[in-house]
Amino acid sequence: MANRASGAGFHDYLPVMAEKLGPEGLIEELCNGFNLLMDPAKGVITFESLKRNAALLWLQGFSDSDLQSMLREGDTDGDGVLSQMEFCVLMFRLSPGLMMESEELLEQALADELQGFDSN
Repeated sequence: MANRASGAGFHDYLPVMAEKLGPEGLIEELCNGFNLLMDPAKGVITFESLKRNAALLWLQGFSDSDLQSMLREGDTDGDGVLSQMEFCVLMFRLSPGLMMESEELLEQALADELQGFDSN
C-alpha cells in the first residue's frame, strides 16, 4: 500500500485543506471522511466498510490485501478496526506535507521554550 500511496497517482491534499480550512475545519473534514467510511452499526471503520466505500477515497483499484494493510497500519490498539482517532492519526501520518509542517511547528515551539529558559 505504501508504494501505491507514494506513486505518481497520489496527491497529498491535506496541506492544502489545512491551509484553506484551518485546524478546526480540517479536523471536521477528517471526521466527515471517517463518518463516510465507518460501519454505522459499529461506529468504526472495518475491512468490510472500507472495501464497500473505497471508491469514495479513490481506492477502488486497491486489492483486499492493500485495504487490510491500510487498516493494520492505522490500527494502533490491535482490535482490527479504525476508531475515529486512529483514522485521523493515519491521515496525518500519510501526509508528508502535514508531517513536515507539524515538525517545523514543534521545533519552533521547543526553540521558543528554550529561549524562555535562557532569559531567566
